[in-house]
Amino acid sequence: MNKLVRGLNLSQATSLNMIDMVGIGPFVTIPFIIHTMGGPQCILAWLLGALLSFMDAFVWAELGAKWPQAGGSYVFLQKLYGKKYGRMFSFLFVWQTSIQAPLVVASGAIGFAQYLTYLLPLSGLEQKIVSGSLVLLLVWILYRNIKTLGKLSVILWLVVGSTILWLIISAFTHFDAQMAFDFPTSAFDLKPMFFVALGQASVKSIYSYLGYYNVCHLGAEIINPQKNIPKSIFISIAGIAVLYLCMQIGILGVIPWQEAQYSEFIVSTFFEKLYGHATAQFATGLILFIAITSLFAVMLGYSRVPYAAAKDGNFFKVFAKLHPTKHFPHVSLLVLGGLAFCFSLLFKLKDVITAIIIMRILVQFISQSIGLIALHYRSKKLRLPYKMPFFPIPAILGILVWLFVFLSSDWQYILGAVGIIFSGLILYFIKESFFKQSVKEV
Repeated sequence: MNKLVRGLNLSQATSLNMIDMVGIGPFVTIPFIIHTMGGPQCILAWLLGALLSFMDAFVWAELGAKWPQAGGSYVFLQKLYGKKYGRMFSFLFVWQTSIQAPLVVASGAIGFAQYLTYLLPLSGLEQKIVSGSLVLLLVWILYRNIKTLGKLSVILWLVVGSTILWLIISAFTHFDAQMAFDFPTSAFDLKPMFFVALGQASVKSIYSYLGYYNVCHLGAEIINPQKNIPKSIFISIAGIAVLYLCMQIGILGVIPWQEAQYSEFIVSTFFEKLYGHATAQFATGLILFIAITSLFAVMLGYSRVPYAAAKDGNFFKVFAKLHPTKHFPHVSLLVLGGLAFCFSLLFKLKDVITAIIIMRILVQFISQSIGLIALHYRSKKLRLPYKMPFFPIPAILGILVWLFVFLSSDWQYILGAVGIIFSGLILYFIKESFFKQSVKEV
Protein backbone atom coordinates (compact mmCIF):
# COMPACT_ATOMS: atom_id res chain seq x y z
CA MET A 1 0.00 0.00 0.00
CA ASN A 2 1.64 3.21 -1.22
CA LYS A 3 -0.69 5.84 0.23
CA LEU A 4 -1.46 7.58 3.52
CA VAL A 5 -4.05 5.99 5.81
CA ARG A 6 -7.16 7.76 7.15
CA GLY A 7 -6.63 6.69 10.74
CA LEU A 8 -7.25 9.83 12.89
CA ASN A 9 -10.71 10.38 14.41
CA LEU A 10 -12.05 13.68 15.82
CA SER A 11 -10.64 13.27 19.33
CA GLN A 12 -7.22 12.29 18.00
CA ALA A 13 -7.15 15.13 15.45
CA THR A 14 -8.18 17.64 18.12
CA SER A 15 -5.59 16.29 20.53
CA LEU A 16 -2.86 16.70 17.90
CA ASN A 17 -3.98 20.27 17.28
CA MET A 18 -4.01 21.15 20.97
CA ILE A 19 -0.67 19.63 21.88
CA ASP A 20 0.77 21.44 18.85
CA MET A 21 -0.62 24.75 20.18
CA VAL A 22 0.47 24.26 23.80
CA GLY A 23 4.18 23.69 23.71
CA ILE A 24 6.90 25.61 25.45
CA GLY A 25 5.41 28.73 23.79
CA PRO A 26 3.15 30.20 26.49
CA PHE A 27 5.61 29.40 29.26
CA VAL A 28 8.42 31.38 27.66
CA THR A 29 6.38 34.13 25.99
CA ILE A 30 4.36 35.29 29.02
CA PRO A 31 7.23 37.42 30.44
CA PHE A 32 7.96 38.87 26.95
CA ILE A 33 4.32 39.86 26.52
CA ILE A 34 4.03 41.44 29.97
CA HIS A 35 7.26 43.39 29.46
CA THR A 36 6.33 44.60 25.97
CA MET A 37 2.90 45.83 27.06
CA GLY A 38 4.17 47.12 30.42
CA GLY A 39 1.49 45.75 32.73
CA PRO A 40 -1.70 43.67 33.04
CA GLN A 41 -2.97 45.19 29.79
CA CYS A 42 -0.92 42.37 28.26
CA ILE A 43 -4.26 40.52 28.31
CA LEU A 44 -5.09 42.49 25.16
CA ALA A 45 -2.32 40.70 23.27
CA TRP A 46 -3.79 37.32 24.23
CA LEU A 47 -7.28 38.48 23.20
CA LEU A 48 -5.98 39.77 19.87
CA GLY A 49 -4.22 36.46 19.29
CA ALA A 50 -7.45 34.57 20.02
CA LEU A 51 -9.47 36.87 17.74
CA LEU A 52 -7.01 36.44 14.88
CA SER A 53 -6.94 32.67 15.36
CA PHE A 54 -10.75 32.47 15.21
CA MET A 55 -11.00 34.70 12.12
CA ASP A 56 -8.25 32.76 10.35
CA ALA A 57 -9.81 29.46 11.45
CA PHE A 58 -12.88 30.11 9.28
CA VAL A 59 -10.57 30.21 6.26
CA TRP A 60 -8.74 27.02 7.28
CA ALA A 61 -12.02 25.22 8.05
CA GLU A 62 -13.43 25.95 4.58
CA LEU A 63 -10.24 24.97 2.82
CA GLY A 64 -9.54 21.90 4.95
CA ALA A 65 -13.05 20.52 4.48
CA LYS A 66 -13.00 21.27 0.73
CA TRP A 67 -9.56 19.75 0.04
CA PRO A 68 -8.65 17.24 2.80
CA GLN A 69 -5.27 16.21 1.45
CA ALA A 70 -1.75 15.94 2.79
CA GLY A 71 0.14 19.22 2.75
CA GLY A 72 -2.48 21.76 3.88
CA SER A 73 -1.53 25.17 2.50
CA TYR A 74 0.46 23.63 -0.34
CA VAL A 75 -2.74 22.13 -1.73
CA PHE A 76 -4.92 25.14 -0.87
CA LEU A 77 -2.74 27.72 -2.61
CA GLN A 78 -2.51 25.59 -5.73
CA LYS A 79 -6.27 25.13 -5.91
CA LEU A 80 -7.07 28.76 -5.08
CA TYR A 81 -4.77 30.39 -7.63
CA GLY A 82 -5.23 27.97 -10.51
CA LYS A 83 -2.79 26.69 -13.14
CA LYS A 84 -1.16 30.04 -13.89
CA TYR A 85 -0.23 31.20 -10.37
CA GLY A 86 -1.14 28.27 -8.11
CA ARG A 87 2.04 26.32 -8.81
CA MET A 88 4.12 29.42 -8.03
CA PHE A 89 2.32 30.16 -4.75
CA SER A 90 2.49 26.54 -3.64
CA PHE A 91 6.22 26.38 -4.45
CA LEU A 92 6.79 29.57 -2.42
CA PHE A 93 4.97 27.97 0.49
CA VAL A 94 7.11 24.81 0.34
CA TRP A 95 10.27 26.91 0.03
CA GLN A 96 9.21 28.98 3.05
CA THR A 97 8.19 25.86 4.97
CA SER A 98 11.58 24.24 4.33
CA ILE A 99 13.04 27.10 6.41
CA GLN A 100 10.19 27.95 8.75
CA ALA A 101 9.16 24.43 9.85
CA PRO A 102 12.64 23.48 11.12
CA LEU A 103 12.74 26.89 12.88
CA VAL A 104 9.48 26.04 14.67
CA VAL A 105 10.93 22.74 15.85
CA ALA A 106 14.22 24.41 16.78
CA SER A 107 12.41 27.11 18.80
CA GLY A 108 10.67 24.46 20.88
CA ALA A 109 13.91 22.53 21.39
CA ILE A 110 15.79 25.70 22.39
CA GLY A 111 13.00 26.67 24.78
CA PHE A 112 13.10 23.17 26.27
CA ALA A 113 16.85 23.41 26.90
CA GLN A 114 16.53 26.87 28.47
CA TYR A 115 13.72 25.79 30.77
CA LEU A 116 15.67 22.70 31.78
CA THR A 117 18.25 24.99 33.43
CA TYR A 118 15.74 25.49 36.26
CA LEU A 119 16.40 21.87 37.18
CA LEU A 120 19.99 21.44 36.00
CA PRO A 121 22.74 24.07 35.71
CA LEU A 122 23.70 23.91 32.03
CA SER A 123 26.29 25.90 30.14
CA GLY A 124 25.46 27.38 26.75
CA LEU A 125 27.15 24.47 25.00
CA GLU A 126 25.30 21.93 27.15
CA GLN A 127 21.98 23.61 26.29
CA LYS A 128 22.80 23.21 22.60
CA ILE A 129 23.56 19.53 23.14
CA VAL A 130 20.20 19.08 24.89
CA SER A 131 18.21 20.89 22.18
CA GLY A 132 19.89 18.92 19.39
CA SER A 133 19.40 15.61 21.19
CA LEU A 134 15.71 16.38 21.70
CA VAL A 135 15.19 16.82 17.95
CA LEU A 136 16.82 13.44 17.30
CA LEU A 137 14.63 11.82 19.98
CA LEU A 138 11.49 13.22 18.35
CA VAL A 139 12.45 11.83 14.94
CA TRP A 140 12.81 8.40 16.57
CA ILE A 141 9.40 8.70 18.31
CA LEU A 142 7.67 9.72 15.05
CA TYR A 143 9.08 6.78 13.11
CA ARG A 144 5.73 4.98 13.49
CA ASN A 145 2.45 4.53 11.61
CA ILE A 146 -0.32 7.15 11.95
CA LYS A 147 -2.79 4.99 13.92
CA THR A 148 -0.25 4.42 16.69
CA LEU A 149 0.57 8.13 16.77
CA GLY A 150 -3.12 9.05 16.91
CA LYS A 151 -3.67 6.95 20.04
CA LEU A 152 -0.52 8.37 21.61
CA SER A 153 -1.71 11.96 20.95
CA VAL A 154 -4.79 11.52 23.15
CA ILE A 155 -2.68 10.33 26.08
CA LEU A 156 -0.26 13.22 25.61
CA TRP A 157 -3.10 15.78 25.55
CA LEU A 158 -4.51 14.41 28.85
CA VAL A 159 -1.16 15.17 30.51
CA VAL A 160 -0.93 18.62 28.88
CA GLY A 161 -4.50 19.62 29.76
CA SER A 162 -4.20 18.36 33.34
CA THR A 163 -1.01 20.37 33.90
CA ILE A 164 -2.58 23.63 32.72
CA LEU A 165 -5.73 23.03 34.75
CA TRP A 166 -3.58 22.45 37.84
CA LEU A 167 -1.89 25.80 37.24
CA ILE A 168 -5.22 27.61 36.74
CA ILE A 169 -6.89 26.07 39.79
CA SER A 170 -3.84 26.85 41.91
CA ALA A 171 -3.83 30.45 40.66
CA PHE A 172 -7.46 31.18 41.37
CA THR A 173 -7.39 29.58 44.82
CA HIS A 174 -4.57 32.02 45.74
CA PHE A 175 -5.78 34.92 43.60
CA ASP A 176 -5.13 38.57 44.50
CA ALA A 177 -7.36 40.69 42.25
CA GLN A 178 -5.69 43.94 43.26
CA MET A 179 -2.31 42.57 42.20
CA ALA A 180 -3.68 41.04 38.98
CA PHE A 181 -5.22 44.32 37.79
CA ASP A 182 -2.57 46.73 39.01
CA PHE A 183 -2.54 48.81 35.82
CA PRO A 184 0.05 51.58 35.49
CA THR A 185 -1.38 55.06 34.94
CA SER A 186 -0.40 55.05 31.24
CA ALA A 187 -1.71 51.53 30.57
CA PHE A 188 -4.34 52.60 28.05
CA ASP A 189 -2.70 55.70 26.66
CA LEU A 190 -3.70 55.08 23.04
CA LYS A 191 -0.73 56.70 21.34
CA PRO A 192 1.14 55.16 18.38
CA MET A 193 3.64 53.42 20.67
CA PHE A 194 0.77 51.61 22.42
CA PHE A 195 -0.27 50.00 19.13
CA VAL A 196 3.33 49.22 18.19
CA ALA A 197 3.74 47.45 21.55
CA LEU A 198 0.43 45.63 21.06
CA GLY A 199 1.54 44.43 17.64
CA GLN A 200 4.91 43.21 18.90
CA ALA A 201 3.37 41.53 21.95
CA SER A 202 0.76 39.89 19.72
CA VAL A 203 3.52 38.28 17.67
CA LYS A 204 4.46 36.35 20.81
CA SER A 205 0.86 35.47 21.74
CA ILE A 206 0.09 34.34 18.18
CA TYR A 207 3.16 32.09 18.33
CA SER A 208 1.52 30.38 21.30
CA TYR A 209 -1.75 29.88 19.37
CA LEU A 210 -0.15 28.51 16.21
CA GLY A 211 -1.05 24.93 15.45
CA TYR A 212 -4.85 25.19 15.20
CA TYR A 213 -4.47 24.30 11.50
CA ASN A 214 -2.18 21.30 12.00
CA VAL A 215 -5.07 18.98 11.18
CA CYS A 216 -5.13 20.45 7.64
CA HIS A 217 -1.57 19.27 7.01
CA LEU A 218 -2.80 15.80 7.95
CA GLY A 219 -5.96 16.06 5.84
CA ALA A 220 -5.33 12.78 3.98
CA GLU A 221 -5.15 10.93 7.31
CA ILE A 222 -8.35 12.30 8.93
CA ILE A 223 -11.48 10.14 9.15
CA ASN A 224 -14.60 11.95 7.81
CA PRO A 225 -12.54 15.11 7.12
CA GLN A 226 -15.40 17.29 5.86
CA LYS A 227 -16.83 17.37 9.38
CA ASN A 228 -13.90 16.54 11.63
CA ILE A 229 -11.42 19.10 10.26
CA PRO A 230 -13.61 22.18 10.99
CA LYS A 231 -14.72 20.78 14.34
CA SER A 232 -11.20 20.02 15.51
CA ILE A 233 -9.99 23.51 14.51
CA PHE A 234 -12.68 25.42 16.42
CA ILE A 235 -12.65 23.13 19.46
CA SER A 236 -8.87 23.56 19.68
CA ILE A 237 -8.91 27.36 19.51
CA ALA A 238 -11.83 27.78 21.94
CA GLY A 239 -10.30 25.46 24.51
CA ILE A 240 -6.79 26.86 24.28
CA ALA A 241 -7.94 30.51 24.31
CA VAL A 242 -9.80 29.95 27.59
CA LEU A 243 -6.81 28.14 29.10
CA TYR A 244 -4.32 30.86 28.04
CA LEU A 245 -6.43 33.75 29.31
CA CYS A 246 -7.05 32.04 32.64
CA MET A 247 -3.38 31.14 32.94
CA GLN A 248 -2.18 34.71 32.22
CA ILE A 249 -4.68 36.35 34.58
CA GLY A 250 -4.03 33.72 37.24
CA ILE A 251 -0.26 34.24 37.15
CA LEU A 252 -0.72 38.03 37.44
CA GLY A 253 -2.83 37.40 40.54
CA VAL A 254 0.03 35.53 42.24
CA ILE A 255 3.20 37.22 40.92
CA PRO A 256 3.31 41.06 40.54
CA TRP A 257 3.68 41.98 36.88
CA GLN A 258 6.77 44.08 37.73
CA GLU A 259 8.47 40.83 38.79
CA ALA A 260 6.85 38.49 36.27
CA GLN A 261 8.09 40.46 33.25
CA TYR A 262 11.69 39.55 34.05
CA SER A 263 11.18 35.93 35.09
CA GLU A 264 13.05 33.33 33.04
CA PHE A 265 10.97 30.51 34.54
CA ILE A 266 7.58 32.13 35.08
CA VAL A 267 5.57 28.98 35.75
CA SER A 268 8.27 27.39 37.89
CA THR A 269 8.47 30.62 39.91
CA PHE A 270 4.68 30.55 40.22
CA PHE A 271 4.59 27.04 41.70
CA GLU A 272 7.61 27.70 43.91
CA LYS A 273 5.88 30.74 45.40
CA LEU A 274 2.74 28.74 46.17
CA TYR A 275 4.02 25.29 47.11
CA GLY A 276 7.79 25.37 47.50
CA HIS A 277 10.81 24.30 45.49
CA ALA A 278 10.07 20.56 45.29
CA THR A 279 6.63 21.12 43.74
CA ALA A 280 8.12 23.69 41.36
CA GLN A 281 10.64 21.10 40.17
CA PHE A 282 7.83 18.61 39.52
CA ALA A 283 5.82 21.27 37.63
CA THR A 284 8.90 22.14 35.57
CA GLY A 285 9.20 18.49 34.59
CA LEU A 286 5.60 18.59 33.35
CA ILE A 287 6.29 21.76 31.35
CA LEU A 288 9.25 20.07 29.71
CA PHE A 289 7.03 17.11 28.86
CA ILE A 290 4.52 19.52 27.30
CA ALA A 291 7.29 20.98 25.15
CA ILE A 292 8.11 17.51 23.84
CA THR A 293 4.46 16.71 23.04
CA SER A 294 4.08 19.94 21.07
CA LEU A 295 7.16 19.28 18.97
CA PHE A 296 5.83 15.77 18.38
CA ALA A 297 2.70 17.23 16.76
CA VAL A 298 4.58 19.95 14.89
CA MET A 299 7.02 17.56 13.23
CA LEU A 300 4.23 15.13 12.39
CA GLY A 301 2.20 17.78 10.55
CA TYR A 302 5.00 19.59 8.74
CA SER A 303 6.60 16.40 7.47
CA ARG A 304 3.55 16.00 5.19
CA VAL A 305 4.12 19.32 3.34
CA PRO A 306 7.27 18.49 1.29
CA TYR A 307 5.77 15.03 0.72
CA ALA A 308 2.64 16.55 -0.85
CA ALA A 309 4.71 18.88 -3.04
CA ALA A 310 7.06 16.11 -4.18
CA LYS A 311 4.17 13.79 -4.96
CA ASP A 312 2.72 16.59 -7.09
CA GLY A 313 5.99 17.03 -8.98
CA ASN A 314 6.65 20.47 -7.50
CA PHE A 315 9.54 19.50 -5.20
CA PHE A 316 12.39 17.00 -5.05
CA LYS A 317 11.10 13.51 -5.90
CA VAL A 318 12.82 11.81 -3.00
CA PHE A 319 10.42 13.54 -0.58
CA ALA A 320 7.49 11.63 -2.10
CA LYS A 321 8.73 8.32 -0.71
CA LEU A 322 6.71 6.54 1.98
CA HIS A 323 8.13 4.09 4.48
CA PRO A 324 7.65 0.59 2.97
CA THR A 325 5.87 -0.88 6.01
CA LYS A 326 4.75 2.01 8.22
CA HIS A 327 3.37 4.15 5.35
CA PHE A 328 4.52 7.63 6.38
CA PRO A 329 6.81 10.15 4.55
CA HIS A 330 10.04 9.13 6.25
CA VAL A 331 12.41 11.07 3.94
CA SER A 332 10.52 14.30 4.61
CA LEU A 333 10.61 13.62 8.35
CA LEU A 334 14.35 12.91 8.33
CA VAL A 335 15.23 16.06 6.37
CA LEU A 336 12.98 18.24 8.56
CA GLY A 337 14.60 16.73 11.65
CA GLY A 338 18.09 17.25 10.26
CA LEU A 339 17.53 20.94 9.53
CA ALA A 340 15.83 21.46 12.91
CA PHE A 341 18.84 19.85 14.57
CA CYS A 342 21.18 22.34 12.86
CA PHE A 343 18.97 25.35 13.60
CA SER A 344 18.67 24.38 17.27
CA LEU A 345 22.45 24.71 17.54
CA LEU A 346 22.66 28.09 15.77
CA PHE A 347 19.87 30.44 16.86
CA LYS A 348 18.41 32.23 19.90
CA LEU A 349 14.81 31.70 21.03
CA LYS A 350 13.48 35.28 20.94
CA ASP A 351 14.68 35.91 17.39
CA VAL A 352 13.38 32.57 16.16
CA ILE A 353 9.86 33.17 17.53
CA THR A 354 9.46 36.50 15.74
CA ALA A 355 10.95 35.19 12.48
CA ILE A 356 8.56 32.21 12.50
CA ILE A 357 5.49 34.43 12.54
CA ILE A 358 6.57 37.22 10.20
CA MET A 359 7.90 35.05 7.37
CA ARG A 360 4.56 33.18 7.10
CA ILE A 361 2.09 36.06 7.09
CA LEU A 362 2.22 37.13 3.42
CA VAL A 363 2.61 33.84 1.54
CA GLN A 364 0.51 31.59 3.74
CA PHE A 365 -2.08 33.36 5.89
CA ILE A 366 -2.95 36.45 3.84
CA SER A 367 -2.64 34.71 0.45
CA GLN A 368 -5.00 31.94 1.57
CA SER A 369 -7.61 34.43 2.77
CA ILE A 370 -7.44 36.56 -0.39
CA GLY A 371 -7.56 33.45 -2.58
CA LEU A 372 -10.61 32.08 -0.77
CA ILE A 373 -12.51 35.39 -1.06
CA ALA A 374 -11.71 35.50 -4.79
CA LEU A 375 -12.81 31.87 -5.19
CA HIS A 376 -16.21 32.66 -3.65
CA TYR A 377 -16.84 35.52 -6.06
CA ARG A 378 -15.35 33.68 -9.05
CA SER A 379 -17.42 30.52 -8.54
CA LYS A 380 -20.99 31.46 -7.75
CA LYS A 381 -22.09 27.81 -7.49
CA LEU A 382 -19.15 26.80 -5.32
CA ARG A 383 -19.85 23.68 -3.27
CA LEU A 384 -18.26 23.75 0.18
CA PRO A 385 -18.72 21.08 2.88
CA TYR A 386 -18.23 23.90 5.44
CA LYS A 387 -19.08 27.58 4.89
CA MET A 388 -17.93 30.41 7.13
CA PRO A 389 -20.73 32.52 8.64
CA PHE A 390 -21.02 36.19 7.60
CA PHE A 391 -18.69 35.70 4.62
CA PRO A 392 -16.35 37.50 3.87
CA ILE A 393 -16.15 39.43 7.18
CA PRO A 394 -14.05 36.87 9.15
CA ALA A 395 -11.55 36.55 6.30
CA ILE A 396 -11.24 40.33 5.88
CA LEU A 397 -10.80 40.87 9.63
CA GLY A 398 -8.10 38.20 9.63
CA ILE A 399 -6.26 39.90 6.77
CA LEU A 400 -6.35 43.28 8.56
CA VAL A 401 -5.02 41.86 11.83
CA TRP A 402 -2.29 39.91 10.03
CA LEU A 403 -1.20 43.12 8.27
CA PHE A 404 -1.23 44.99 11.59
CA VAL A 405 1.04 42.38 13.17
CA PHE A 406 3.34 42.31 10.13
CA LEU A 407 3.76 46.08 9.90
CA SER A 408 4.26 46.42 13.69
CA SER A 409 7.35 44.20 13.57
CA ASP A 410 10.94 45.37 13.49
CA TRP A 411 12.22 46.17 10.00
CA GLN A 412 14.84 43.40 9.95
CA TYR A 413 12.15 40.72 10.27
CA ILE A 414 10.02 42.34 7.56
CA LEU A 415 13.02 42.53 5.23
CA GLY A 416 13.88 38.92 6.04
CA ALA A 417 10.37 37.76 5.15
CA VAL A 418 10.40 39.71 1.88
CA GLY A 419 13.88 38.36 1.12
CA ILE A 420 12.69 34.76 1.51
CA ILE A 421 9.81 35.45 -0.89
CA PHE A 422 12.13 36.95 -3.52
CA SER A 423 14.66 34.14 -3.19
CA GLY A 424 11.81 31.66 -3.59
CA LEU A 425 10.60 33.43 -6.72
CA ILE A 426 14.09 33.29 -8.22
CA LEU A 427 14.36 29.56 -7.46
CA TYR A 428 10.89 28.94 -8.87
CA PHE A 429 11.58 30.61 -12.21
CA ILE A 430 14.95 28.86 -12.49
CA LYS A 431 13.23 25.52 -11.80
CA GLU A 432 10.48 26.23 -14.32
CA SER A 433 12.94 27.26 -17.02
CA PHE A 434 14.88 24.01 -16.58
CA PHE A 435 11.61 22.06 -16.64
CA LYS A 436 10.50 23.71 -19.89
CA GLN A 437 13.93 23.15 -21.44
CA SER A 438 13.91 19.45 -20.52
CA VAL A 439 10.42 19.07 -22.04
CA LYS A 440 11.62 20.64 -25.31
CA GLU A 441 14.62 18.30 -25.45
CA VAL A 442 12.38 15.27 -24.95
